[in-house]
Amino acid sequence: MKRFEGILICTDLDGTLLRDDKTVSPENIEAIEYFKAHGGFFTFVTGRMPYFSHMIKEIVRPNAPIGCVNGGGIYDYGREEYLSLKTLPEDVNELVFHVVREVPGVGVIVNTKDRLYFPFDSEASRLHRLHTGMPYLTADLSDFHEPIAKIVFADHRPEAVARVAEALANHPRASEFDFIQSERMLYEILPKGVAKGAVLSPLALHLGVDIKRTVAIGDYNNDIDMLVKAGVGVAVANACPAAKAAADHITVSNEQHAIARVIADIESGAIRFE
Repeated sequence: MKRFEGILICTDLDGTLLRDDKTVSPENIEAIEYFKAHGGFFTFVTGRMPYFSHMIKEIVRPNAPIGCVNGGGIYDYGREEYLSLKTLPEDVNELVFHVVREVPGVGVIVNTKDRLYFPFDSEASRLHRLHTGMPYLTADLSDFHEPIAKIVFADHRPEAVARVAEALANHPRASEFDFIQSERMLYEILPKGVAKGAVLSPLALHLGVDIKRTVAIGDYNNDIDMLVKAGVGVAVANACPAAKAAADHITVSNEQHAIARVIADIESGAIRFE
């Protein structure tokens, strides 16, 4: 039996696998290849859609399907298809227009299965477009018929993001959706029941892995569900307080090759499975 056989590692990207400059350290890449070569399954679970995680996929080469859309989808790069994907109801635009009225100037990013649209632009949504390399596609939400995986509100003003959260929480239909702050500038509408932890059980079943032998690594609020539901939850040193509180272990920061450290700790027995 290979030393990592039957173990699945699921990592967040930004602030966890990725350094602050959005690169993956050579130390992490080497450790991931070592882990896979000795029988382990490695993948990432991200808020991003597969079409703008492709560059990272080419670098770390996951050998298992990825979790995407904050747990709303599972995508197999090898087969170039979704194994599953939850979408929002068409009338989600009712909530979008409500937020736009309540928080003037907020950016709106519509995530579909294949592309991003920017019906309302802001400095934060332009920055998001720059980081992801996505084209500037506009859309009229009053006449939009593509299935929507999630809606992202983008604003560099912390008080505006707080107002987005408040506006959504107070909407009469709030109970029909889930909401999450995925980054400092981003707040999302997700289909009901979507969370990163939701992909762990079906992914483990797909791979034939015992859920107790799964490891989730993350840094932010939207990683908490994954940290709790994994066999072992690991927060990086730069994680938010809530993520650290939810984790079983705290490791080094994203700038100190956190994935490599976790793999080393699994091998040494510092991280154990029940």
